[in-house]
Amino acid sequence: MLSSSRMPLVLLLFLLPLRAESLDPLETLHKDHPRLIARDADIARIRSLIPRDPLARSLYDRLLEEAATIETAEPVEYKLIGPRLLQQSRRCLDRVYTLALLWRLDGARRYRDRAVRELRAAAGFPDWNPSHFLDTAEMTHAFAIGYDWLYPSLSADERAWIREALVKKGFDAALPFYQQRRSWVLARHNWNQVCNGGIGIGALAVADEEPEKSREVLRGAFRSLPLAMASYAPDGGWAEGPGYWHYATRYNVYFLAALETALGTAFTLPEMLGFDRAGHFRVYFAGPTNRTFNYADAGDSVGTAPEMFWLARKFNEPVYSWHERRQVERSRRADPLDLVWLETAERSPREARWPLDEVYRGVNVAFLRSAWEDPNAIFVGVKGGDNRANHSQLDLGTFVLDANGVRWATDLGPDGYNLPQYFGKLRWTYYRLRTESHNTVLIDQENQDPKAEARITDFQSSPDLARVTIDLTQAYAPKLTSHRRTVELVKRREVVIRDQIEAAQPVEALWGMVTEAEVALEGRRARLTKDGRTVSAEIRSPAEARFDIVSTRPPAPQHQNDGTRKLVVRLPDKVTRLDLAVALVP
Repeated sequence: MLSSSRMPLVLLLFLLPLRAESLDPLETLHKDHPRLIARDADIARIRSLIPRDPLARSLYDRLLEEAATIETAEPVEYKLIGPRLLQQSRRCLDRVYTLALLWRLDGARRYRDRAVRELRAAAGFPDWNPSHFLDTAEMTHAFAIGYDWLYPSLSADERAWIREALVKKGFDAALPFYQQRRSWVLARHNWNQVCNGGIGIGALAVADEEPEKSREVLRGAFRSLPLAMASYAPDGGWAEGPGYWHYATRYNVYFLAALETALGTAFTLPEMLGFDRAGHFRVYFAGPTNRTFNYADAGDSVGTAPEMFWLARKFNEPVYSWHERRQVERSRRADPLDLVWLETAERSPREARWPLDEVYRGVNVAFLRSAWEDPNAIFVGVKGGDNRANHSQLDLGTFVLDANGVRWATDLGPDGYNLPQYFGKLRWTYYRLRTESHNTVLIDQENQDPKAEARITDFQSSPDLARVTIDLTQAYAPKLTSHRRTVELVKRREVVIRDQIEAAQPVEALWGMVTEAEVALEGRRARLTKDGRTVSAEIRSPAEARFDIVSTRPPAPQHQNDGTRKLVVRLPDKVTRLDLAVALVP
């Protein structure tokens, strides 16, 4: 809970809607354009940075290359994939940002004209697919940036049809959600931030021409957004995993940045508990192999996240900037907002004396590592969490492991969102979402309870031992009466995973770890080999346990998981009590 002294104004507005109706969110609106995210002074700063900062120059050059590709491509088209128009909305958004930014930097008319052509195509769509409202929100965002950033060059007619599309296909689709207080308006996950952010930026773009609808949108967003931002509390963790951390935080920052540039303030939204540490979480969930601990529906590529630059400046945290600069250097493509928000001040986690180990109590996730800035360091991410969290998989207790520049214990990530009922009644039938595909214990070949939670009950960090213990009992109730999983990084050289299990009736317990390595079995030992590196796995207890390998290939049309296998520990009999310890030694 927030103390009354830290409770943001907008949260008070949520609690006191009658008071909110009397306030005018547009009272401090800057009347000039451009006013969203990057004002003219910001563009001048970028121009001055390009010749003297190599990373700025590289980003600029990559944006020029991207613009050249866009100029030869057809504009977006009304084409749904499954229930989603999202691919087209994002394509329009990315193109408008790139082209409009280059026009503002260079003044080249062709960039402006190509951006207008993109907007004209999307304005002609019958709708922006409000049944999957993320699509509408992202397209509204695209039109807001196009309208605002290109405003000085637009004719009266161009302004009129861009504004009309934004209002009719964006605002008019969003307002019933705000008025009826339903769906994403009440969500505590990424849908809230994306939908409020995209529509809210639209309101800031056309607020002087469409003041009444813009006020209603902003008041609705101010009531709604704190529900999702409260999910960062108390320490910046994110239950939806790294992929949706990026989606949610990106849109959160888009909106806050637009509020600051358009109104001169984001009120006290940035002060909500835990938000200042959101970037902290991202630094920790990235391993030395540049792969994330990708729990929930997340791929494992770290990728770029321009919001880290904004967060670095907002909270005076140069480690965030250091992290994003490393990711931008690795990337082949450029996000326009990496250039807009680029920070030059940076400091590594080692220089900042960040601890090697960290726990996020809000989401029950912990990270252990042997060193910062060493590509060969040992890295372990392990989670408890809540199987009811949005985008969760049935993976309580799962972990990933990096060592010697290789990922040894892997999370397979999501499967195709267009599989039948992927987010419905068939979700827990798909292999990648089931307990059996994760690096945890499988009891009687059954899934964990989809409503279960698992809390971290102990966390210790010292030079010679890092340890985290998770209570997994609820995940397997009523079959188990107790299950504690402890993961240790011993002397920063080996990882030991210990499962202590008690059951009222005998159960089959199968320990498992998905790996991309080749595996040679030697009874109680296994040798994992990948990229010329090795890890030794050893069963330290019980004496009768043996390693085995099982397939990770599910029935089609599910992803076939080529190149992976699952190392498992088998017991000769069912058990009522088990103390299983497996050591993984690079």
